[in-house]
Amino acid sequence: MAELEPEPSKEADAIDELRGQWRRERPDLDLAALDAMALVGRIKRADHLLSKGMKKVFVEYGLEFAEFDVLATLRRVGAPHELTAGGLLKTAMVTSGAITNRLDKLERKGLIERRPDPADRRAIRVRLTEAGLNLVDRAVVDHITNEERMLAALTPEDRGALDGALRRLLVSLGDTHLG
Repeated sequence: MAELEPEPSKEADAIDELRGQWRRERPDLDLAALDAMALVGRIKRADHLLSKGMKKVFVEYGLEFAEFDVLATLRRVGAPHELTAGGLLKTAMVTSGAITNRLDKLERKGLIERRPDPADRRAIRVRLTEAGLNLVDRAVVDHITNEERMLAALTPEDRGALDGALRRLLVSLGDTHLG
C-alpha cells in the first residue's frame, strides 16, 4: 500500500500529525502498518465527528441516535411498522438490556407501543404509534439533509469510491446481513 500523505494542496488532518509522531518516535515501524493505523484512525474519527453532527438534528426532535435508529428500523420495514423485540435486537447490534432501555424511553414518549405477539405468547411485538410514524417521517428528511451537508466536501466520485471501499471492508469483516 502506498504511504498515505496529504495532497500537497490540502491541509493536513489530525491523523497526519499522529502518524508523524509515530514516525519520529518509532522509525522502525513499517510504513504500511502506519498507513493502516492512519486509515482506521480516520474511519473512527469520521464516525465520531459524523455522530456528533447527527446528534444536533436528533436533539431537535427530542431523540437520541439510538431512539431514532429504532424508529427508523420500524419505519423502513413497512406497514404495519412492527417487529418483534428480538427482530429489533438483531438489527441494533446491542444487548437485550440496551434495546429494552430504548423501547422503554420510546414507549414513555408515546412513539411506540408494545404488545404480546398473538402467534407466540413469549414474544413481544413493537409497533410505531401514529405519533412515532409522524415524528420519524419528519426527522428522516432533516437527517438526510444533514448527512448531505456533512458530506459536501466529497465529490460524487469521492462518495462512490468511498462507498465501494467501505462496502468491501465491511464484507471482508463479515458484515453482510442485518443481525
